[in-house]
Amino acid sequence: MTEKEYNKCVDLYSDNLFRFIVKNLGHTEDARDVVQNAFEILWKHCQEVPFEKGKSYLFTVAYHNMIDHVRKVKRITLVENFKEESRIADTNVHNAREVMEKALARLSEVQRSLILLKDYEGYSYEEIGTIMELNPSQVKVYLHRARLHLKEYLVKMQNVI
Repeated sequence: MTEKEYNKCVDLYSDNLFRFIVKNLGHTEDARDVVQNAFEILWKHCQEVPFEKGKSYLFTVAYHNMIDHVRKVKRITLVENFKEESRIADTNVHNAREVMEKALARLSEVQRSLILLKDYEGYSYEEIGTIMELNPSQVKVYLHRARLHLKEYLVKMQNVI
């Protein structure tokens, strides 16, 4: 990859990458650090990475950096019992976007990443498998389970009103 191609990668993918990371982390500054680190790593390895693979390389590196960041900071804890009633039932939510964000926050880290990569970013099962180091059938199964959890949460009236 040449310097010009690298700059084109920055222009083409930085917004999508940032959006993906910030939706997972929920912290803007942390997401900026993770994205910047991903672009630094791409710059260091630009001679080995062809331009055509730039997007998947960036998302893969950023995803792994995000996982490392989460482990270090320990900000995200997995929900032990997904069916357990939560405080959201006590609050009135009238905004569909807020409801979706709260529903996504209830998912595990992997499930949330799968939903965001497939439904928000439009990656194929094979591309998601490459990014998350899963085979396509695992991606399909995990994605199906994540969607079931979302559906289970969203069909409860007290969660959306």
